[in-house]
Amino acid sequence: MQQTDILIIGQGPAGLSAAIYAARAGMRTIILGCPPKVAGNYDIDNYFGFVETITGKDLIERGQAQAEKFGAQLYCDRVLSVHQSTKNTFVVTSENNTFEAPALILATGVSRIRPGIDNLEDYEGKGVSYCVSCDGFFLRNKPVMVIGEGNFAANQALELLQYTPDVTICTQGKEPNMTEEFQVRLQENNIFVLQSKVATLSGDNGLEAVILEDGQSIATQGLFIAMGQASSSDFAYSLGVARNGQFIDTDRDQKTNIPGVFAAGDCVGRFLQISVAVGEGALAGRAAINHVKEYHRSLS
Repeated sequence: MQQTDILIIGQGPAGLSAAIYAARAGMRTIILGCPPKVAGNYDIDNYFGFVETITGKDLIERGQAQAEKFGAQLYCDRVLSVHQSTKNTFVVTSENNTFEAPALILATGVSRIRPGIDNLEDYEGKGVSYCVSCDGFFLRNKPVMVIGEGNFAANQALELLQYTPDVTICTQGKEPNMTEEFQVRLQENNIFVLQSKVATLSGDNGLEAVILEDGQSIATQGLFIAMGQASSSDFAYSLGVARNGQFIDTDRDQKTNIPGVFAAGDCVGRFLQISVAVGEGALAGRAAINHVKEYHRSLS
């Protein structure tokens, strides 16, 4: 397990800005996540200080170089799960490593992937969940299904084995996109990957079954949504961070209701602009620095 002071999830403008402030203040800083969508050939002509148009790719690369200049470590590594430890630190599991830090900054943007199930909202809180660590306990020894096609879904399915042996993955018609290691682990634990699409849900007093496009009904009392990559919203669910819909609630210093957890950028749902994300990242970085100092003082 790799130890650090401040762990940032997300390599977009908010995450990089936070990393620059944290590393420049002498904090051991790790930032996880691959370059975001904005790092493509998008033309940006309203960013302060650039008279000439700059591409998103160039702007992100400059931010990465600046963060590394001050000592931040950047890894293109996808985060699979986040948990709070009994030591008031946060343990983050990625595809390639495990990390621990007393301060965590969520800056992965907001997930826009929806599973396309007609009546999904009718069963949210009644069998549909976005958080295994929150709701897995209530589904002990019951049939459950994970919706998703990648490593995030595979990891969620394996975590559910703590509560029930009856776990299935449904890819919503997508081609499975899991690493060979995860495929082997799923096979070893008898977790079947169903390359079909759930069309609708059924049940009078909560979820009882999922109905596939071909009309097949599968008994399911828990449906966990884990499509694409994990987002800040997914991590917020796991940690008990207060949310407003799909966005994370923060105060003026980008603090959440969980001490040591901060959020910045699109995931907090303000004005979705790069300049705003950069400013929020700076505030989150400063607040995280102060939290880490207090944390170390409490140990001495």
